[in-house]
Amino acid sequence: MKGRAHGRVPRPRSVRVELGERSYPVRLGRGTLGEVGREIERRTKASRAALVTVPGVGRRYAARALRSLRGAGLRTVRIDVPDGDRTKNLEQVGHLYSAFLAHGLDRSSVVVALGGGMVGDLAGFAAASYLRGVSFVQIPTTVLAMVDASIGGKVAVNLPQGKNLVGAFHQPRLVWIDVDVLQTLPRRQLAAGFAEVVKAGALWDADFFARVERDAEALLALDPQRLMPVLARACAIKAEVVSRDEREGGLRMLLNLGHTLGHAVEALAGYEGVLHGEAVAMGMVHAARRSESLELAPRGTAERLETLLKCFGLPTELPAYPRSAYLEALRVDKKSRGSRLRYIALRDIGRAEAVTLTPARILPAGWENRKRRGVGRTRGAKV
Repeated sequence: MKGRAHGRVPRPRSVRVELGERSYPVRLGRGTLGEVGREIERRTKASRAALVTVPGVGRRYAARALRSLRGAGLRTVRIDVPDGDRTKNLEQVGHLYSAFLAHGLDRSSVVVALGGGMVGDLAGFAAASYLRGVSFVQIPTTVLAMVDASIGGKVAVNLPQGKNLVGAFHQPRLVWIDVDVLQTLPRRQLAAGFAEVVKAGALWDADFFARVERDAEALLALDPQRLMPVLARACAIKAEVVSRDEREGGLRMLLNLGHTLGHAVEALAGYEGVLHGEAVAMGMVHAARRSESLELAPRGTAERLETLLKCFGLPTELPAYPRSAYLEALRVDKKSRGSRLRYIALRDIGRAEAVTLTPARILPAGWENRKRRGVGRTRGAKV
């Protein structure tokens, strides 16, 4: 994937997550990884740091980050964890605790996550719970982590029964995005990240959605003149939602568009073989189709969403697991309230809404046999 980013260097961008005394910036630039140490030291005043990463990312970028951290005066240890979402478990959290103790991390230390969403979730949860909470910084290296997972402070690990069932809200002190690291990202990982970019437009900003439609090919080619403003806007959407509803009391639930069934797909796959963004893409298309069937969204909403996701090479059909398996996975969803779930539906491109549905309404009988457009439409459906 080398050599995809060319052209003039776009100006750096900064997005702020407004949370009072816990506010923090999301900094976007090119070739800035070597500058992160000074900013981490300035914002945290830490003297020790643990850099948590996975081997593949570590081989490419850990040395640069370590030099920057140590150059800023932080005594820093690198801790590698296995790659893959199956690593997000309590056993790995225990390994991180042991490594933190061995390195002498105290409450004035900082944990730095260098990697994708899995690394940020795992390291962030360890930081949130170690010594009742230490400072945390995100250096995301995937599109998905840049625009979604690194922002907002939701950190968690999985249980065998479901995704992100053990977690906390622990805001980072800084999110540092060097878009140049995307040049080495495999195309499948890159495409999966754009599912979250599409999601941001679908639930919040129709004009932004249209911009992603227009620039999809250039975004996949990592054209910096188009990529930087698109990433910045996606980050700004997430930041705005989080600033208005930090702990998912209402508005922030909209960010779960596509995630209810997406998480079910990941759990049923045993957290192997399907990327998070791919699962979200499938879940979004299903949500859009159900929104049309329930007469919440106009006809054509699902087709437009599906077409854009396919431009990024993303899957849009749910895997053929038995309906009973999906329903069981939905019943342990963390957004469930009794026998019902707060399910994110679309009113239109750019406008989402949380509705209360049973798992059986989310995935009605015979769903796998229904045609995509209009078949099974429920007149006057109550939600």
